[in-house]
Amino acid sequence: MVREDFPTAASAGYTMPAEWMPHERCWMAWPCRRNFWREHLCKTQRCFANVANAIGEFEPVTMLCPPADLENARKLCGEKIELLNVDLDDSWMRDIGPNFVVNNAGQLAASIFHFNSWGKKHSPWGKDAAIGHRLAEYLGIPTFSSSIFMEGGGINVDGEGTVLATRQNVMNDNRNPGLGEEEATRHLCDALGTEKVIWLPGDPEDTETDGHVDGIACFVAPGTVLVEICPATGTERYDNMQANLDAVRGQHDASGRELTVVTIEEAHEAERNGDIFASSYINFYIANDAVLIPAFGIDRDEQARDTIKTLFPDREIVSIEISDIALGGGGIHCITQQQPEG
Repeated sequence: MVREDFPTAASAGYTMPAEWMPHERCWMAWPCRRNFWREHLCKTQRCFANVANAIGEFEPVTMLCPPADLENARKLCGEKIELLNVDLDDSWMRDIGPNFVVNNAGQLAASIFHFNSWGKKHSPWGKDAAIGHRLAEYLGIPTFSSSIFMEGGGINVDGEGTVLATRQNVMNDNRNPGLGEEEATRHLCDALGTEKVIWLPGDPEDTETDGHVDGIACFVAPGTVLVEICPATGTERYDNMQANLDAVRGQHDASGRELTVVTIEEAHEAERNGDIFASSYINFYIANDAVLIPAFGIDRDEQARDTIKTLFPDREIVSIEISDIALGGGGIHCITQQQPEG
């Protein structure tokens, strides 16, 4: 149900909480696009189940699953994981699910972007495009529909009025042709109940999501941003990631605080299976009392774990080997969507 009297989440008094706020549950979706995952599908499904089972130790998890895959998903997912029978095109819940927003009374709603499969990259996508509204209907909560094409992996919020996003993603002609920065800022703030967007350039090498910010930078506390950098100095990759770091340094959030910027080196040495590979340690999931972080079976995993532990000293840090997810262009954050308490 769309609130016609309040056309946007912002005008209705809703805002998107920070990811470290308490969760009601985590939503995921079972990988099922066989012509995308190909011979890796079985290993990828097992990896998704590992992520779900790990999160399930800290908060409830519901996995959307097509009817044909329910039996296999039940074998791989533990008893704590709820399976919900839903038709899907594929599995990137962060991008196809709703952005959950809450108001001052603690009421929950869904703010939903239009979805066109990351700029019409994978067909069909009609089932995935309907998930945001179907999930809101299942939960019985109001919906607010944004007029732009976007994905949840393209935004990160501090819960206090500030959004991180990339120009490469939001203003891409394959999503929103002709959209300028001022108009894009207004659309994001309307959809998320925020006041300010900090724009990063993006990641030219990320041709799968077109520079989703959740592989580049994220808020880890009010006024603090974690930014991924490349350890290979003197390379084009290093320069591209440095440009994002430069875009964040010296910025102020919606509350007027100058941002504290912390850096983390990406998994540059990870073994890649094909041209698409998400080597980001920032692509983690903050659960109740824990942070689930990517691991790639390399020495840099431990360094990343130490960095994240210093940022979340009161949470358990759980490393999960995700190479069979990363070859699809995403990580733990990409396959999860938190539902805040409300």
